Amino acid sequence: MSCSKIAQSARALLVTSALVSAMIVPVHAQTAADTAKQAPASRVEAQLSFAPLVKQTAGAVVNVYAAREVQQRSPFAGDPFFEQFFGGQFNGPPRIQSSLGSGVIVDASGIVVTNNHVIRDAETVKIALSDGREFESRILLKDESTDLAILKIEAGEKLPILPLADSDKVEVGDLVLAIGNPFGVGQTVTSGIVSAQARTRVGISDFDFFIQTDAAINPGNSGGALIGMDGKLVGINTAIFSKSGGSVGIGFAIPSNMVRAVVEAAKQGSDKFERPYIGATFQNVTSDVAEGLGMKQPYGALVTNIAKDGPAEKGGLQVGDVILAVDDFRIENFDGLGYRLSTAGIGKTVKLNVLSRSQEKVISLVLEKPRPDDPANKSVIQGNNPLSGAQVITLTPSSAERLHLPPQTAGVAVDKIFANTPAARIGLQPGDIVRRVNGRDIATAADLAAVMATKPVLWRFEFERDGAIIRQIIR
Repeated sequence: MSCSKIAQSARALLVTSALVSAMIVPVHAQTAADTAKQAPASRVEAQLSFAPLVKQTAGAVVNVYAAREVQQRSPFAGDPFFEQFFGGQFNGPPRIQSSLGSGVIVDASGIVVTNNHVIRDAETVKIALSDGREFESRILLKDESTDLAILKIEAGEKLPILPLADSDKVEVGDLVLAIGNPFGVGQTVTSGIVSAQARTRVGISDFDFFIQTDAAINPGNSGGALIGMDGKLVGINTAIFSKSGGSVGIGFAIPSNMVRAVVEAAKQGSDKFERPYIGATFQNVTSDVAEGLGMKQPYGALVTNIAKDGPAEKGGLQVGDVILAVDDFRIENFDGLGYRLSTAGIGKTVKLNVLSRSQEKVISLVLEKPRPDDPANKSVIQGNNPLSGAQVITLTPSSAERLHLPPQTAGVAVDKIFANTPAARIGLQPGDIVRRVNGRDIATAADLAAVMATKPVLWRFEFERDGAIIRQIIR
């Protein structure tokens, strides 16, 4: 709730109280309860202030400045005539590209949480504390799947922190504050409420599970704090829904329980966050599926494939089962399942409530560490070709699950797309499977790298995405 809305509510309360008092004519007819309810006697009594909470928490919210050197592209670059005579000499001088955001100190030793997209590709990252001091930071962990990054600064003293709340206890309607550095104007505080919990299908990260708030969040707030009234960190502000680029009252924050899991991974020395391996793939339960299974409501995650010797098979899951809850938390869809398993953590045993063959049962699964990809199975396509800038991988059950593909899927899939590359420009996405190139079947990453090293006049591709074949011809 914003301060202006609070003030309006207070004025409305005063007016309403005055009207009600005028309507109640006989004073002797008022009850003791009526006389106890009095309008505020002064402006001070009517004021609601977040100032004490801001003073308690704002010192743990920092500004994040990321920078990298980029080569300016000349307008003549790529022109065959000029490149024939001058080669690549038309590139302009390098320039510094910078981005800014916010961050939160979560450990007194100097551990800072921010968004991965704030520091993506940065060569230097500087942290500015609320008292004006600045420190160079080192990156402990970057994770695109959660859009979180963990930084470390050496301040030589204990720093103020924001303790992490249990985001599962946050309720719709709870008051929250958003603190960050919007548009680079300096630390700014806005207020609002929790508009929705467990918001999915937002399309921000692989872990699509967010707290929605109407507290104003603008560019530069990314990585900032969403704080509850107890002074604890509820979430990391990440994105907004907006057609104008400014706040329209729909903001999204990564829940603090996910933040806690990523911070713990960084403290244990990992430079990436690993989601547990379950050995199964899932889809959302639609109304038609729910009706066919005899369910009253469409919710849960439907098991579509089971990997051999994986945790799911060992635990007794079967294709066609529906996971209804994890550790007593209801599962609305596949995204909710991924969140619950990831915040539980590798090595933990989780309790699943499952609908299997029209009967509800409870099973236990031990979440395993992802089975490592063989480096020989990966390749980054380079050179002057349409797939340049794509990292591809020969699929295994573990890598297939990570890319949201059925465990038994064979072939070569796009694992990562680097920005501003030919592969990005033709619309390739992680999880796309390269089936054929110029009539040649692609079985391994080495096969694809070999065929992409040729120089045909015409490229003919067959990609598979979500079970559909996409054909592209590129000169």
